Amino acid sequence: MVDEKGQIVDGDTVMAMCAHKMMDEGALKKNTLVATVMSNLGLERALEKRGGKLVRTQVGDRYVVEAMREGGYNVGGEQSGHLIFLDHASTGDGIVAALQVLAIAVRSGKPVSELAKSAMTRVPQVLENVTLATRRPLEDMRQLATSTAKVKDALGAEGRVLVRWSGTEPKLRIMLEGPNEAKLHTWAKDLAAAAKKDAG
Repeated sequence: MVDEKGQIVDGDTVMAMCAHKMMDEGALKKNTLVATVMSNLGLERALEKRGGKLVRTQVGDRYVVEAMREGGYNVGGEQSGHLIFLDHASTGDGIVAALQVLAIAVRSGKPVSELAKSAMTRVPQVLENVTLATRRPLEDMRQLATSTAKVKDALGAEGRVLVRWSGTEPKLRIMLEGPNEAKLHTWAKDLAAAAKKDAG
């Protein structure tokens, strides 16, 4: 969505807004939201702070829907804004998602910018895409594995590292989250360089 100030409110923030409201009303099944591994760590922390839980799936709305059906959950989605409200529709629906947010704004009497700000605090997130000639299994990419382990150790519980092959392009996707964005950029470049060495 775009709020009244012209700022983008991404899918993670929209999910946080909707999940909080539904938890307050006892409407979020099992107090659980389903999202992909790409969703910001801030979403997970915002839910945990209120006694909720985030279930993560691999990237793709079909995996989100599968996990929702298997676990008996009713809300899920992706950072991209593809949201699923199973109480109202069996697939992602932009109009349903928009109506959910507008209903929260109307009932609370607060503008979307204010609701978004209070819904969650984003953890800095850096994405790096690397095009490689060969698509090797990640477990065979030794230098990348070593570099990834070092970054994970440095971040500890303060952040996350996700390295995966794109499902649609010949690219390795590197995602880092943590408190220091400058460090994240440096580490992302290091991981990309390691992947290139592994690829020869």
